[in-house]
Amino acid sequence: MKSVTIKLNSINDVKQFVNIVSKYDFDVDLVSGRYIIDAKSIMGIFSLDLANPIELEARGNEVDPLIDELEPFLVK
Repeated sequence: MKSVTIKLNSINDVKQFVNIVSKYDFDVDLVSGRYIIDAKSIMGIFSLDLANPIELEARGNEVDPLIDELEPFLVK
C-alpha cells in the first residue's frame, strides 16, 4: 500500500482524477477524517470536503505509475 496526499480544486480536476484512477485494476481509496471513499466513484468524491487535502491510499503491487500520473494533484 502507498499513501499520498492530494488536492482536487475543481470539478474538472475531479473528472480528470477519476479518469486516471479508473484505468488501474487495484483498489484506490480516499480518506477524509473518518470517511473512506472509493476513488473511482465521482459521486463519492463529491460527498467529501474538497476544501482540504485528502489522503489517497493505493493498494496494489505496481502503484508507482498511478502516483506518477497523479503528479498534478499531489500536495508537497
